[in-house]
Amino acid sequence: MNDPRAQGSPPPQHQDVQPGREQDMEPSPDYAPRHACGRLQGRVALVTGGDSGIGRAVAVAFAAEGADVAIVYLDEHDDAAETRRLVEQRGRKCLALSADMGREEDAAGVVKATLDELGRLDIVVNNAAEQHPQESLSDITEEQIERTFRTNIFSMFFVTKAALPHLGRGAAIVNTASVTAYKGNPILLDYSATKGAVVSFTRALSQSLVAEGIRVNAVAPGPIWTPLIPSTFSEEQVGEFGQNTPMGRVGQPAEVAGAYVFLASDDAAYMTGQVLHPNGGTVVNG
Repeated sequence: MNDPRAQGSPPPQHQDVQPGREQDMEPSPDYAPRHACGRLQGRVALVTGGDSGIGRAVAVAFAAEGADVAIVYLDEHDDAAETRRLVEQRGRKCLALSADMGREEDAAGVVKATLDELGRLDIVVNNAAEQHPQESLSDITEEQIERTFRTNIFSMFFVTKAALPHLGRGAAIVNTASVTAYKGNPILLDYSATKGAVVSFTRALSQSLVAEGIRVNAVAPGPIWTPLIPSTFSEEQVGEFGQNTPMGRVGQPAEVAGAYVFLASDDAAYMTGQVLHPNGGTVVNG
């Protein structure tokens, strides 16, 4: 496997369809787990946005740790099939579900399907997201704002609401925030706002559920090489992606997935309401 530290930024490229296809990326993101020791043995996880990028790396890492996994995706059927293959290659069950997580009925449906097919639910990873850069606030339409918020934060309310009756003591919820929640991004105003909402949602929900023994934490990645990047930015921007971090390079999904494994496992039994920051060395408060 190539050392991700030697990769710098990816070569210039662009995809015209959001949220992007991992199969069309060059080089392919590194999703492979670094190590595994059975920390999630016998558990069932639901991972939204699980077909590619961080979601794929998390699904595969969970499987390597012993969990069965349901992944949810929009319409990237080939990417989802590959993630399912990778999970099953590690001896675990994988349920691939196509749904629009910005719709409450879809969110409830994927929770029901997970329970019907896999028998239980122990871990919820709220990871689905989209972003649409605009040079000015005046360029952001009402439709864009609603779509971004529906996918990035409404979905977390919908999925978690449907899952809660089925989560017992020791269950874990892990939400995907972003470094943009802390430092902002001038061309991703609505996206940054949703990620700030994710942080607040995580903190508030953790206090709401602490007495029930359900932990709620988040991960706030920096620039990570996922399909969202070439489907969002121009070729020139992709070619410079990650260079503004202290480490001077893009991160790989595999370098983020371990944070999710930790937060989902009993290793993080004394953590709730917290955010981990795999972001290439950017120092943020919170």
